[in-house]
Amino acid sequence: MSSGESEPSDGAAVRFPPPFVPLIALALAALVHWLVWPLPLPVAGALRYGIAALLIAVSLALMAAAFGLFRRTGQDPEPWKSTPEIISTGIYRFTRNPMYVSLGLLQAGIGVALANGWVVVGVPAVWGVIYWIAIRHEEAYLERKFGSTYTDYKASVRRWL
Repeated sequence: MSSGESEPSDGAAVRFPPPFVPLIALALAALVHWLVWPLPLPVAGALRYGIAALLIAVSLALMAAAFGLFRRTGQDPEPWKSTPEIISTGIYRFTRNPMYVSLGLLQAGIGVALANGWVVVGVPAVWGVIYWIAIRHEEAYLERKFGSTYTDYKASVRRWL
């Protein structure tokens, strides 16, 4: 290999950190809500905070479960880094993307807590952007690297919920 060439990367071609997507969405939703067109949620008081707390708790539990499996298997959760094996146990038996699901639930919980409907209705758009910038690249990488092991897993476990 000449000095101008680089070693091919063993990782998904993800170029933008997915956790930044909901952060950007939160900022945009706050601006729209406060400066352009408020979209208040019709839930008030303790019920609103209870729903928000539940969404945030489920989000954090999913995130902790996923990170725990990454730590136990010695893997790095950053999608552009090498994946030595498919994790198909624990929370990964129910969703192939628990961290991305948890980001959406966290965003929804924050939106409910703030009574900002724009934050909540933005969750599907955030998941769409995450699919576009990360998941499709991750899935292509995992199919190339693991072949039928990954396609069998993909056929038996949903992408989201």
